[in-house]
Amino acid sequence: MTTETTLSSTSASPTARQVWTRARGIALALVVLVAGAITIAVLRSDARHGELDPRSADPGGSRAVAELLADRGVDTRVVTTLDEAATASGPDTTLLVATPDLLTRSQQSRLHDAFAGSGGRTVLVASGSASIERLAPGVTADPATSLDSTLSPDCDLPAAQRAGTAETGGVRYTTTHLDAVKCYPSERLATLLRVPARTGDGDTVVVGAPDILLNNRLDKQGNASLALQLLGSRPHLVWYLPSLSDASATGADDERGFFDLLPSGWLWGTLQLFIAAALAALWRARRLGPLVPEKLPVAIRASETAEGRARLYRKTAARDRAADALRSTTRTRLAPLTGVPVTQAHSPEALLPALSSHLDDSGGQDLHALLFGPPPSDDTALIALADRLDALEREVRRP
Repeated sequence: MTTETTLSSTSASPTARQVWTRARGIALALVVLVAGAITIAVLRSDARHGELDPRSADPGGSRAVAELLADRGVDTRVVTTLDEAATASGPDTTLLVATPDLLTRSQQSRLHDAFAGSGGRTVLVASGSASIERLAPGVTADPATSLDSTLSPDCDLPAAQRAGTAETGGVRYTTTHLDAVKCYPSERLATLLRVPARTGDGDTVVVGAPDILLNNRLDKQGNASLALQLLGSRPHLVWYLPSLSDASATGADDERGFFDLLPSGWLWGTLQLFIAAALAALWRARRLGPLVPEKLPVAIRASETAEGRARLYRKTAARDRAADALRSTTRTRLAPLTGVPVTQAHSPEALLPALSSHLDDSGGQDLHALLFGPPPSDDTALIALADRLDALEREVRRP
C-alpha cells in the first residue's frame, strides 16, 4: 500500500498569499512611482506646449512679445528649418534662436557663417555648452547655472540700463572678447552678453534664460523692456524654432553617441535611482536580524524533529555532521554522570579518565575512538556508531 505525504508550506516553499503579503509594499510603491512619473510627464508636456513660440498664447509661449513688437513696426516671421534661417540674414534683420542646443554641430557652424558678416543681430536664448562655442566663438557656458533668476544689469549697455532689473538668471557665460559687454552678473559671471561682430555693425546677444520672452513672465521686473529692446533694434525679426525633422540635421559629422541623446539631467536621475535602490536594500536587510526564539504555534514531537533532521543529513550524505551530533550529545549526557562539568564534556583529557573509572569492563572498546574518533565511512558504520554510543550510555547509567 502506498501512502502519499503532502508537505505543508514552509519558508522554503511560500504560498501565493505569503508572497503577496511580502511583496505588496514594494508593488504599491512601484505603482505610486509609475503613476507619479506619468502625471509629471503629462503636466510637463502640457506646460511645454508651444514653448517660446511667438504664435502661442500658452504661459510658456511668446505671443505677447511678438504683438508688442508688431505695435512698434517690427514684423516677426517664424522659421523651423536652417535653410530658411540662413537665407534671412541681412543688416535689417534680427535672428532669434529659441533652442540653440537642439542644433547639430554642422547646423551651428552653417548658421554662424550665415550671420557672421551680415550686419544683423543674432540673439541666442539659453545657449549651453553644446552650442555656444560654435554660434558665438570665444564665449563659454559655465557648467553651474545661476542661483538667482532676478538680477541687476550692472553694465553700461543702454538696453539693460533702461530695462533695469530683469529675469535673466540661468546659464552663465565667460568670454575672451575684450570688447564684449557683460550684463546681469551672477557670482561675477554674466547672464547676458553682447559681442560685437568683427566687421560691420552686427552683434550677437546671448541671454542665459528665456524668461524675458515668456507670456507669463513678460510683465515681471524689466523683462518686457529688455525683450523689446533686444529684438526691436531691426525692422525684421526671424524667430527660429529648430526642429528635429529638419533635413539639415542629418549628416555623417553629426552622429551622436547614446549618452549625447540622453537628457541633461539623466546622470542625476540615475544617481537618485541607485540611492533609492540602496536605501530599499538597507531597509529590507534590517529585517534579517539575529534569530529570536519564539513559541511554535503547534506542538511538535521531538521524534519528528529528529527524523526530519536525520533525513536532511541522509539527503546530503552528511555522515560527519550526524556523527558529530551523536557524539556531542552523548558526551554532554555522560559528563554529569561521571562528575565532569558540562563545560569540559568535550575535552578528552577530562572526560575519558573519569569515564574509565565508572566502567567495570569496557569490553575492549576504545573510548577515545568512540567519543572523539573520525567520521564513519558509510551508513552502516554510522548506525553501528549510534548503537555503540547508546550501549555506552546505558552501561554508565547502570547502577
